[in-house]
Amino acid sequence: MDYTALLKNVQQFVTTYFATHHDDRFSYHNSGHTLDVVKAATSIADHYQLSDEDRFIVLCAAWFHDIAHQNDDPAEHEAKGALMAMDYLKGLNVDEPVAEKVRGCIMATQMPQNPQNLLENIICDADLYHLGTTDFKEKSKELRKELQRVYNKDISKQDWRKGTICLMEQHRYHTDYCRLLLNDQKEKNLEELKAKLNEKDEEDTNQMSKDNKPEKVTLLPPAPGENKKDAKKRKKEKPVKGRETMFRVTSSNHQRLSDMADRKAHIMISVNAIVISLLLSLMLRRLDEHPRQTIPAIALLLVSLVTIIFSILATRPNLPGGTFTQEDIDRKQVNLLFFGNFYKMSLDQYNHGMVAMMNDSDFLYGSLIRDLYTQGTVLGRKYQLLRISYSVFMYGLIASVLMFIISAVI
Repeated sequence: MDYTALLKNVQQFVTTYFATHHDDRFSYHNSGHTLDVVKAATSIADHYQLSDEDRFIVLCAAWFHDIAHQNDDPAEHEAKGALMAMDYLKGLNVDEPVAEKVRGCIMATQMPQNPQNLLENIICDADLYHLGTTDFKEKSKELRKELQRVYNKDISKQDWRKGTICLMEQHRYHTDYCRLLLNDQKEKNLEELKAKLNEKDEEDTNQMSKDNKPEKVTLLPPAPGENKKDAKKRKKEKPVKGRETMFRVTSSNHQRLSDMADRKAHIMISVNAIVISLLLSLMLRRLDEHPRQTIPAIALLLVSLVTIIFSILATRPNLPGGTFTQEDIDRKQVNLLFFGNFYKMSLDQYNHGMVAMMNDSDFLYGSLIRDLYTQGTVLGRKYQLLRISYSVFMYGLIASVLMFIISAVI
């Protein structure tokens, strides 16, 4: 089944539906939000290297998950959107198990979210992706405007902040990818909301009813003996989490790419090992009966052998000496985050080096940078060797087949 073509049909249908059912009241749950969710779902799905079928399920659910939000009862929009998706996919002759998984993903986005598998985890995280981005403030404002228009009810800024804080404190990202990528910014957004909640907002106070005057909420109190000025200074001095996030995400991506390279090399080794086995067991023993195919057979054998060699070189580990000196520690020239630099050292020596690194931020960040660089250079070497392996196999296979054809014809 051509899932790429099916996804294009889904995109066209949903885009047309939003264009013909536009409602100005919905400033958040509109085509823009759907596009954002599709983009986030694509990013997460690509990270987990989903199959074509699973990728279609996730992205189809992302397109349909809010399509019915502009109906009479927004609270039931997930169920109505799931029915619309099932009907549309049935018209495209999509297999029922696939359509059922799309329905399950759409229903998983219903609050409170309760996903049951990886695909549902991905669509749920994509739906609330904005909670951990810098666009959170703008998205929150648009959602507040929408609710006020739809339900014809004024929602004060303070009440809105309280509700949003409650949502964010209860919310948890379901995928490791989103937890790693978005949690830091989400915590920052939450802290800013709490800080604003503590400030006196005269505009909101004048709009509130005297009978429903909210109690004063005190969140994030200053430390004992600390005035507001010191608290603000302490807040400014908090370490920026963006750097740690960058290191974690980059290291995770490097590891994922390394795993992909190893799998590709394994495929090439397995395929060419089978080719060599067949050549040795069948073809070469009968060359005396078909002498004209001797050269093509040897050529194919050499192609497979060279391909395997480069694939093995791509996965063959390289280990340093496994030792470091006190001079290396003092000059901050050793990366203790890589086992190859310390596996021959004693625990006391390694502990001494790690403590020295942790107590020196320049040493620590320098080691992280060096570790990422080393991972990158290893990846570069792997993929260069893999490219050679695939090129030799592709062009060599073409040349060998042509030689077999020529030998058979002439």
